[in-house]
Formats: sequence, structure tokens, C-alpha cells
Amino acid sequence: MRILCFIGVMILHSSLFIHHLRAQYNVNRLLTSGRIALHYEDYVLSIQYFNQAISQKPYLWEPWELRAIAKYYLDDWQGAAEDASQAISLNPYITNLYDLRGITYIRQKDYDRAIADYGKAIALDPDNRGYWSNRAACYIEKHSYDTAHQQLDIIIGKWKNYAQPYLMKSEVFLLQKDTTEALTWIDRTLGVESYNAEAWRMKGYISLQREQWRTADTCLTKSLHYKPKDVNCYINRAVARLRLNNLRGAMADYDTALEHDPNNFLAHYNRGILRQQVGDDNRAIEDFNYVLSLEPGNIMALFNRATLLDRTGDLRGAIRDYSIVIRQFPNFWTGLHYRAACYRRLGMTAKAEQDEFRIMKAQMNKHMGIQNRWSKAKLSAMRKLSDIDPEKYNQIVVDDEQQKEHEYDSAYRGKVQNRATADAFQPYVALTMSSSQRDNVSTYIPYEQHASQLLEQMHSLFRGNDLLSMRLGNVSEANGTETFAAIDSLTSMISHARSTDKALTYTMMRAVAHSSALNYQDAITDLNTVLADKPDDFVALWQLTICKAMMAEYEKHTTPKEAELRNFDVQESFERLLRMSPDNPMILYCYGTYNARNGRYEEAIKQFTRVIQQSSRMPYAYYNRGLAYLKSGHPLEARRDFSKSGELGLYGAYNLMKK
Repeated sequence: MRILCFIGVMILHSSLFIHHLRAQYNVNRLLTSGRIALHYEDYVLSIQYFNQAISQKPYLWEPWELRAIAKYYLDDWQGAAEDASQAISLNPYITNLYDLRGITYIRQKDYDRAIADYGKAIALDPDNRGYWSNRAACYIEKHSYDTAHQQLDIIIGKWKNYAQPYLMKSEVFLLQKDTTEALTWIDRTLGVESYNAEAWRMKGYISLQREQWRTADTCLTKSLHYKPKDVNCYINRAVARLRLNNLRGAMADYDTALEHDPNNFLAHYNRGILRQQVGDDNRAIEDFNYVLSLEPGNIMALFNRATLLDRTGDLRGAIRDYSIVIRQFPNFWTGLHYRAACYRRLGMTAKAEQDEFRIMKAQMNKHMGIQNRWSKAKLSAMRKLSDIDPEKYNQIVVDDEQQKEHEYDSAYRGKVQNRATADAFQPYVALTMSSSQRDNVSTYIPYEQHASQLLEQMHSLFRGNDLLSMRLGNVSEANGTETFAAIDSLTSMISHARSTDKALTYTMMRAVAHSSALNYQDAITDLNTVLADKPDDFVALWQLTICKAMMAEYEKHTTPKEAELRNFDVQESFERLLRMSPDNPMILYCYGTYNARNGRYEEAIKQFTRVIQQSSRMPYAYYNRGLAYLKSGHPLEARRDFSKSGELGLYGAYNLMKK
């Protein structure tokens, strides 16, 4: 009897242990899928995976941390802080958690809490200079300048070759209006790190304030050499170049600034002024039209547009704009004089004489010491202008103060990949779940014979069921969160399938759903199941190859050795696919994209060229070949391919061509 009881207990313990392992395995799978979604910047999808992991094991700190990171990248600062707090309560000895919560507090401008968190992080890891630097930056934001100086002196004492604290001390001195001492510390920064773009930028701004135009031009040019997309640097260098009478250089700076930031107010306004000065009136009007679309009540822009309309013969348009300005500034004699001239040219003599009489009366009132002053409301209505005198309507405008945004030293300060989308290759093509979102290429529908046959078979099984609709298209790196219901439905269908063929078809469909949800591990498992029964299934091997390529790209950042092994497998799979279907344009395109993403540009160019020979209307192939040309140092060929890609409907290629 005792033996039977003992055996029963052993069986119970064994089953519980197996259940525990399965649950742990499921949670690990969820966390891995969530991390992959984070890597490919699909934060909403990653949160769904982390939600499932938390519901299964709420006592694990890691899914709370990962969900906090996803919320942080969605700008949900409060939600991120709450999740980070929960992770800290579960494991208070992980320094990264304090950094994560600290940076979320900074985004919420709660500097006291951020200082407390970085204090705890420093207690756990006193040799992390980023934590010290961020805490000092918080003291600067709180205007606690003396404490900030003390903190920065400690950092400099610990890390003499770390440029950031030197630069931050110069910033504090600037805030304290001590530009001489600020320049001293900027020079010390450049002594430690001569390629520090921010130091050159600050030195350029101080030179502008001191009207040292040539020095400002030199410093801002060096800043742009190290940080070429700084829009404010271009705008400020243009001011220096105008003072040096380098009109062509100033115009080029405004054009470049607007390429990087098409909605920039100051760049449009100042370019309009400059175009007006060089006689390019029609294009100057376009700039002021844009400024007024951003700020319809901007008096300076209205008056400038009025003078331009006046010069180009649109007298009624000019009168309309002059009248708006005069209503706000009744004693603006220049405006009254210009409007009177317009009235006379239109033969409206009575109205012209009224304006001329108002000018004469205002001049007499001024002579007698009677003149209305501008109200506070009128003064405050004129934004973004350092000088509110309408008589200075034709002068270049600069910001009243140069704003500095701190670049906090944290793993979470930018996007996970920190990739510029303009420099990213177009995605692979394979089977994917249909989405309500349209591709950015609407004029091209990919076609492949093997895939088309499989899709027809799938559609005949599920006619009228939109949820399970699939297509051949871009395998986006962040293309769907509405696939979980399809996965559950297909899992049920697999378990109830009455034939092996149907079960395999459902398994293939579930693999596509998994890959659309960035769950490459389960997709690979399903595809291996299909290929075990049908080793020559072309579409299954194609889908498996793409899933492995995406997985290898993720593993390159997490487990490089595993990524290297997987890449060998991917390469062999592509070669096998081409043996099965030589010169297949879709496979060649995917293989070329794979090589391009891994830096093998010459091989990629050859493969894209073969694609274009087979399918000359495929915009992705031109785009990716153009980018491969660009990265391998052939800009003329790149420009030609970007032009063709844009012509075929991939309009983002034009932006890259312009750059």
C-alpha cells in the first residue's frame, strides 16, 4: 500500500514538473517573440506577447521590464514607469531597471524622481559614467547650477577623457550668462574630443551672438561635418553666411534645412526673405504662403507677402494683406503708404487719399507728442520673432534663444535599431497575412506561380473567410497584430483535420500567420513539419528561408554565434531554391535583399540585375539595387535606379535620390 502511494506521489510530482517545464517553455517562447517584435519596432505586437507572459507568470520581473521598454518607445511614459516600478519591486538589484524608470521620469520632466533613481543605479554600479552624467543633467534641468557643477567636477575627476561633463559645464555657464567661461569649457571639450559636434555647434552660436560671422561659419561647418542632419545648424550658418555676403551658401543651407525638416518655420521664412532680396519673387511668395499656412496671423509674413504681391502685379491680394497688417498696427506708415500706392494704381483714388490723410495725421500727432503705443496683446501676438518692429519686416529672423536638448546617456534614448528608414532595404517578398493597410507600392502586385497555386488551394478551403486570407507580398518587419485569432482558429482546424493533406495545408497557413506576427520560432517549427512530409514543397522552403533570415538578423544583435550558423543554413536554402527554380525573380530578389542586408553588395547587385532582366516592373528590385550601389560607392548608378523605382510607384525613392 505504501509502495502504491509512493508511486502515486512520484507520478504526481513528475506530471507537475512536466507542466512546469511546459509553462516555462511557453513563457520563454513568448518573451523571445516579444523581443523579436521589439527589435523590428512593432511595439504594439510586442506588448501583446509580454501581456501573455505576465498573465502566465506575473512574478517574473523580465516581462514587466520588456513591456516597459515597449511602452517607452510608444511614448507612454507613465505606463513605462509603472511597469518598471513593478519590475523593480520584483527584483530591486537590476541597475538597468533604475535607468529605464529614470529616463521615463526625465521624459515626464519629473527630475526629482529621476535623480533618486540614478542615485540608486549609481549605488549599484558606481563606475557607470552614464548614470552620473544623467543625474547631473537633471540638476541642470532643475536650475540647481551649483549642485550640477559639483556633480560634473566629480565626473571629470573620475573620467578625465570623457567629453560630456566638460560640455555640460559649458552649458551651465551659458545658462548663468557667463559666455567667456562657457567658451573656455567648450575648448576643453574639444581638447578631449575634437570631433564633438555639439561643442562646435555651441561655439558657433556664441560666435553668432558676438557677431563673429567667419568664426561662426567655420564652427557650424565643423559641427555639420560630424552631425550632418542638424537643421538648426544649417539655419544659423545661413545667418552667418548672409553677413559674409555669401548668398549662394545661405540659400543652399535653407534648402538643405528644408529637405531634412520640410515644416521648419524659420527656414521657410528666411528663405522667403532671401529670395525676395535676390528678386526671386514668385518662389518667395511660395515660402510665405507656407509660413502663413503654419501661422495664419503672422504679421511679418503677411506684410512680406503683400510687398511681393504688389511687385508681381496682384494688387488686390496685396491690399488684402496690407489691410490685415494695418488693422493690427494702425500707425504703421510704411504699410499705409504701400496700400495707398496700390489703390492709386487700381484707380481707387478716394481710398488712396484716405490712407495718405492718415499718414499725414499720424505724422502731425507724432510731432505734437501724441502717438498711440502698441498694446501688450499686439506685442505678444507676434511669435517666433526676435524683433517686433514691423518696419524691420525684411530682416532675417533668428530664435530669441538657442534651445539645447540633452542627449541622455541611456540604452533607451532612441529607437531599438536606431536605423534611418531611408537607408533601409525594402523587405523580403513571401506569403503574408492580408492586412487592411495597403503597401506603400500600390502599382505593383507580386506574382509567383508556385505561391499562386498554393493561394488558390487555400482560398478554395476558406472561401469568404477574410480572417484567414493570405497573399504574396512584402514581409514587413512590423506588419500585424491581428493574427492571434487566425492562429487559434488554425490550431483547432489542425487538431480536427480528417486528412493529412488538409492538416499540412492548415499547418502551412499557421506558419504564415506566425511569421506575420513575427513569431519566427513557431513558424519555423510548422514549416519544418510541412517539409518533413513534403521535402520538395517550394513555397514552404521559401517561407522557411525568409523566416530564418529574419531570425538571423535578430540574433546578430543578441547571439552572434547562433546567427552565424543560421546564416550558413539560409545561404544553403537560397541555393537549393534556385536549383529548384532557376532564374525565379522572387527568389533572386529575396536572395539579393539577404546579401544586401548582410553587406555583400556586389553579390546583391548581380542578383537584382538578374531580377530586373526577368521582371522589369518590380520597383523593390530597382530600389534595393540603387541602395546597394550607393553603399558600395556608385552614386550615379544609384540615382538612376532610384529614379526608376520612383517612376514605378515607390515614391520614397525620390527622397533618397534627392539626398
